[in-house]
Amino acid sequence: MNVSEQRYVPKKKVRDRYSRQELVGRGAYGAVYKGIDNESNRVVAIKVLNLDTEEDDVGDIIKEINLLSQLKHSDSQNITKYFGSFLHGTKLWIIMEYAAGGSIRSLYISLITREVLQALIYLHKCKIIHRDIKAANILLTEDGKVQLCDFGVAGQLTASSAKRTSFVGTPYWMAPEVIKEGATYDTKADIWSLGITVIEMAKGNPPHHKLSAMKAIQLIPKTPPPQLEEKFSSHLRELVSLCLNDYSDQRPTAEELMKSKFIKGASKHPNGLLRELITKYEQWKQTTGYRHSFQDPHGTPSRFHIVTI
Repeated sequence: MNVSEQRYVPKKKVRDRYSRQELVGRGAYGAVYKGIDNESNRVVAIKVLNLDTEEDDVGDIIKEINLLSQLKHSDSQNITKYFGSFLHGTKLWIIMEYAAGGSIRSLYISLITREVLQALIYLHKCKIIHRDIKAANILLTEDGKVQLCDFGVAGQLTASSAKRTSFVGTPYWMAPEVIKEGATYDTKADIWSLGITVIEMAKGNPPHHKLSAMKAIQLIPKTPPPQLEEKFSSHLRELVSLCLNDYSDQRPTAEELMKSKFIKGASKHPNGLLRELITKYEQWKQTTGYRHSFQDPHGTPSRFHIVTI
């Protein structure tokens, strides 16, 4: 089967049958939209792929359609249902079951980020800068609570010293103003580190992770703030963009970030989801003989702590 054998329906008729609504995701070949099947009034996912692309890419699309067609009548509840595909021009619409919860990656990132923000709201009200926000310093308890840990380099702000100048933190997560010689910073440095941590959770590593720590320190103040690619949700990208503003005074507070669309989307999900994740993880460790080790590929310290005041 090839793409030309897909059901051809004029564009107008496809849009009569399906109403395309908001964008919910974007990938290498196209985008995914929430939609409505106007005949059944069922909510569906509409994956719109661009066939006007490299031949190898079209081959991948054909392979996906073939697999989906084989699974069309699957009774498995754990496989996304496929309802058909329609070709018009260079666009291929693939109609699939809509999963309202979205990607588990976005769901868990939003839940964890929400809880870290709660911790930062408390710390910042106490005039404390954590100065080492990163995934390794975010813990999950057995009952699903998210806890911020490692206050070894935290800084206290006072009425007479509302800013700090210490060069402290883990290089890849450090805000530009922490790195710049002679610059001062406050609690907004934690907001930058949180933005880097969100990228770390989304992609598995922070920006510049392939570089040595010293090279990363040189680049961070001189290059534009990192951003997530379009394949990530617009709300997640917006959150990262808000956190990673070169101008620290223009970054929102932790309290203001709680009102962002990405975090508000997590409000309907209880921490029980994290508790379930922990339970399954513990079961996995017991059944697979879990082994874990970490080694810094650059042989550099995991955290810099050079105090200048």
